[in-house]
Amino acid sequence: MGRGANEPSGSDQTMDRASEALVETRYFDACRLCWEAMLEARAAQDFERMSRICLPLQEARRQIRQLATDTGRVHVVARSEDVPHPIEPGCYLIQPPMIGLEARRLRDYADGNSVAVFCLAREPMTRDGRWPVVGVGNEVVRTYVAPPEGVEAREGVMTRDSLEPGPSAISIDWFESAGEALGDEGVRAAMDVSAGEPPAWQVDDLLDRLAGVPEHEKLHQALAQACRDAAQAPPPQRVRRRQQAPNPFSF
Repeated sequence: MGRGANEPSGSDQTMDRASEALVETRYFDACRLCWEAMLEARAAQDFERMSRICLPLQEARRQIRQLATDTGRVHVVARSEDVPHPIEPGCYLIQPPMIGLEARRLRDYADGNSVAVFCLAREPMTRDGRWPVVGVGNEVVRTYVAPPEGVEAREGVMTRDSLEPGPSAISIDWFESAGEALGDEGVRAAMDVSAGEPPAWQVDDLLDRLAGVPEHEKLHQALAQACRDAAQAPPPQRVRRRQQAPNPFSF
């Protein structure tokens, strides 16, 4: 039997629980429930409901990010042994030989243990002295930033620079700036790849990148607007042929 006209949807019920968790400052529960409701709404092509989920999801993630940055600590992680055990709140910079996907795994592990972390992954320094910073969701987001002050090029090491694993003097300001640049690139890339395409496809492109850069507030805002646009547009009349994502296991 179908759902009655006045019967709440599964995502409505999930969002009721998410709202309760947010009020009670159970931010990890709120994030999990919001994301669950988001995917339920997308499966139902309920873009209007998706747009309403964006704000509480953004708020819950903002609170977790602030709890991480308020510690003032940036850990540089090159192998699993570099992660404090038990894991501590703070910012974590994943660097080679670890790869971008492992930043997501670390974030997922911390989320599962209700520990506030902000994770970024960087690749080896480029010849022009910049760092590729990546976020891995269903798509890979990559941008290039200046490294923290004091990091210099060095030959003969995988990172091609002087940054050593462990507790670091990297500033929270640098870390947040790099995360902002990565999220900005995620918005730009999503808008670029779906330019001229149905709004529903732009929703998917933003969702894919938000999974890899979940701390970025403008990504949530761009997704909310894309959802509102998709709610007003006719559904796509053709099947989308998506390009293969770049390999997250490579530099």
